[in-house]
Amino acid sequence: MTSAGHEPEPAPGPPAETEPDPRFTLANERTFLAWNRTALALVAAGLGIVQLLPPFPGVPFGRHVVGIPLIVLGAVIAAAPHWELERSQTAMRRGEPLPRSVVPRLLTITIAGVAALAAAVVLLSVAR
Repeated sequence: MTSAGHEPEPAPGPPAETEPDPRFTLANERTFLAWNRTALALVAAGLGIVQLLPPFPGVPFGRHVVGIPLIVLGAVIAAAPHWELERSQTAMRRGEPLPRSVVPRLLTITIAGVAALAAAVVLLSVAR
């Protein structure tokens, strides 16, 4: 305490970092691995659609319209979790609230869009 009875001001600069509880770090890593499994599943699904699904009658690029966005999303999801892991780990070390992730919203919007594209491709192929 100072002579005036007040606590001294903390030094300016970045917040002090402390090592978080290992359980939180391990949970953060499990989340990272889960996102990577999701990315792998998206890439595999996209490749399966493009390579193994029979062509849609009357829609020559139908398989590609459905499969390629899944492959691209898988690539994005494979890269984004590393950034999310680092952000979360830094926040935990500084005692700050965990940052919100944009990855779930991106995944939801893209999969909904791919589902709509798939429905359109199927409807177009049935209509011909």
